[in-house]
Amino acid sequence: MLPDDEVCLCFHVSLRKIRNYLARENPSVPSLISECLSAGTGCMWCVPFLKHLHTLHQQGKEPDLRISPEEYMRNRATYRESLGSSPVPGESERSSQAFTSDPPPHTD
Repeated sequence: MLPDDEVCLCFHVSLRKIRNYLARENPSVPSLISECLSAGTGCMWCVPFLKHLHTLHQQGKEPDLRISPEEYMRNRATYRESLGSSPVPGESERSSQAFTSDPPPHTD
């Protein structure tokens, strides 16, 4: 993903915003990302990715997701369809597609 790609599609939270929050606040637990940025509080799809980004930050690595935005959105659409989810308030038309697996492992 590129820095301006959205990790949380429900609330339009970009990878850049998450990286900046992690660098500035150094949260002790991943749920603080959700508390501050609202990421992961809509359809819950991005929660495993937020945990992954937090883990990388705690390890002193650059938080990154090795997945294209297109694949991420396709997977999220599949996730949402499997739940029979209705649109989440605040979600754009573009982001009404979804995800099903854990984040890809980070490789150096």
